[in-house]
Amino acid sequence: MKLGFYGNYTPETVKFASEVGFKCMELSAWPKSSLNADTISDRRIEEIRQDLEDHDIEISTLGYYPNYLDPNKAHSEEAQRYFIKLLDLAVRMNVRTVSTFAGRNPELSVEKNIPLFKEVFSRFCEEAEKRNIRIAMENCPMMNHVTLEGLNIAYSPEIWQVLFDAVPSDALGLEIDPSHMVWQGIDYVKAIHEFGHKIFHAHAKDMEILHDVKARSGQFGTLFRDIDDLGHGWWRARTPGWGDVKWDKYITALIEVNYTGNIDIEHEDDVFAKTIDMGEITEESDIVNNYVQDRNGLILGYKTLSALIP
Repeated sequence: MKLGFYGNYTPETVKFASEVGFKCMELSAWPKSSLNADTISDRRIEEIRQDLEDHDIEISTLGYYPNYLDPNKAHSEEAQRYFIKLLDLAVRMNVRTVSTFAGRNPELSVEKNIPLFKEVFSRFCEEAEKRNIRIAMENCPMMNHVTLEGLNIAYSPEIWQVLFDAVPSDALGLEIDPSHMVWQGIDYVKAIHEFGHKIFHAHAKDMEILHDVKARSGQFGTLFRDIDDLGHGWWRARTPGWGDVKWDKYITALIEVNYTGNIDIEHEDDVFAKTIDMGEITEESDIVNNYVQDRNGLILGYKTLSALIP
């Protein structure tokens, strides 16, 4: 089990990772990333792989998190098309896992999204099986606390079981992130024990609960003031060690279910990110491109987790 972080490939980022002591990375593979699956050449892939090897950095997974079930047909079809190219990129880079969202039509209930998911991911898994690639669904609800509409249905153990029953493929699994479970009130240790055989990748992001804010706004979050972070007003993402996740219990649970993958920090800590010049965020890829610039948050996360990983 190696420790790394999620980021876009650049030589500077790889050099930083190596100097700190990180041993792996989840690499962004969005169209706007350095690993554009449509355009990257074999020569460039070899250059990137050599740079990572020279710095003793392993690729944990390739990350791409769009909404395949978007009711906008043009958007969903483009995301689905690109995902197949991502599977090919994983083969070209000799990476066994790709990480993504299940997606959601936010106009429909979770239950009514299941047939849509089955149609799309049955094809995805068929293509993944041909290439011996695993698909890891992250458990972030992507919930808009104002409209209560979400963009990802794979957010709870109850739903996971329904998804796995709908698409019973060995290529389909989970990218588990304990932070989203903290604010939802889900027991992440119990979830790991129940679905350990389906965990293909693990994220490390902490979650701070602001109980004084929640006591006034309630579970659904703050509605009538601007929120300057990615949370719902009463919760906010933090770097590991600065929130409510019990990292010793999280890592123990992963070891107990014989998890053999890596743990990658997903840095979305707005407290530490205030020290950087944050660019515009219009899609998920912009989040990773911006927050990874805050080296201090990543270093603090490394100091917390490196002492706990055998």
